[in-house]
Amino acid sequence: MERKRKEMEKAKSGLRLTMEELCLCSPGDGEEETQVQVKVQEQPRSSTMDLLSVSKQLLHVLDEIGPTLLVLRQDIQQNVQRLQDLHERDSSKYASLMAIVTEEVEQGTAKKTKSCTRAIIWLSRSISFSKYLLEKLLKAPESSLEEIVEEAYAKTLKPWHGWISSAAYKVATKLIPEREVLIALLMGNCQDFEDLAEDAKMLTHAVQPLLEEIDAISVRVSNFTSVYY
Repeated sequence: MERKRKEMEKAKSGLRLTMEELCLCSPGDGEEETQVQVKVQEQPRSSTMDLLSVSKQLLHVLDEIGPTLLVLRQDIQQNVQRLQDLHERDSSKYASLMAIVTEEVEQGTAKKTKSCTRAIIWLSRSISFSKYLLEKLLKAPESSLEEIVEEAYAKTLKPWHGWISSAAYKVATKLIPEREVLIALLMGNCQDFEDLAEDAKMLTHAVQPLLEEIDAISVRVSNFTSVYY
């Protein structure tokens, strides 16, 4: 039974795994596919854990794509590790992103290079980039993946990047695979395109409250969004 469960987990797309992490849904017993429903949980949620879960699954997807988006992957990995280290020190105290940011603002460390405030906002931007890319990938079949990545980057990350980071991303776009290759990787071993489209729709809906929470934090904290690399 355990072996069968692991095989099913391996076959699932990265999108489905991300949804199950975010929605706190347990995998089925293998007899039938668990229907993932995006809904507000009755128990208190940890926005810190939500952000870490989504970001870690995003790393898995980037690993499948290969070294093409290495710059993005490195940024996400560093920020995940920074936020995770703090959360592990006191999971109750740092359960919410607002608690983390409020503490750093009060300590005067929020704008420092290795602050968790910076990690939170950059993870949010990386998720926004991926969300935009995914939505465009499914809605614009006439566009190449390189065009979609360039548009997603321009809309979500480029406004916050200096010329060095922008140049690195420009080089990376030249290594982008064909859109069919990416779609196949996203689908996994036991999905068709319709399943992928449904997973993508549910996932983008599921991450929206998290992104909105971070946006709300940015409004409440003076100059919070003025963070550049």
